[in-house]
Amino acid sequence: MGTGSGPLVGEVVPDEAWRILSAEKSARLIDVRTFAEWQFVGVADIGALGQKPLFIEWSSFPSMSRNPAFEAEVEEAVGTDDPGPLLFICRSGARSLQAAMAVAGHYSGKGVAVRCLNVAEGFEGDLDASGHRGDHNGWKARGLAWRQS
Repeated sequence: MGTGSGPLVGEVVPDEAWRILSAEKSARLIDVRTFAEWQFVGVADIGALGQKPLFIEWSSFPSMSRNPAFEAEVEEAVGTDDPGPLLFICRSGARSLQAAMAVAGHYSGKGVAVRCLNVAEGFEGDLDASGHRGDHNGWKARGLAWRQS
């Protein structure tokens, strides 16, 4: 998935994200949802893979204003020396796509090639016919490990 002249960002479904996190120990899962979502909805549990997600808000509740330090916070967490694949996840895949594109552009501007992947469907997935999330598709609906606080 490209943005025309900008850096390329790939997209994977949650099952493929799990496979990448399992196979590539340098891969990192970056949850870009809000603090409230992490606390009340739950988070991906990748402990069985020997990993923990990185929690970096793309935007903050309730204003949902963009985190101006997002790219710097990601760089601080993963470094610039050949970071492995970075997988971005949000509720349904929209914010995480924006975040992945921003980080890909940030690293590209520094002359560093980084593989940024959006986790399509996100943590809760798309709305179902009843207007609910979490049962139709997404990390939770696909039966991948997750937990609530």
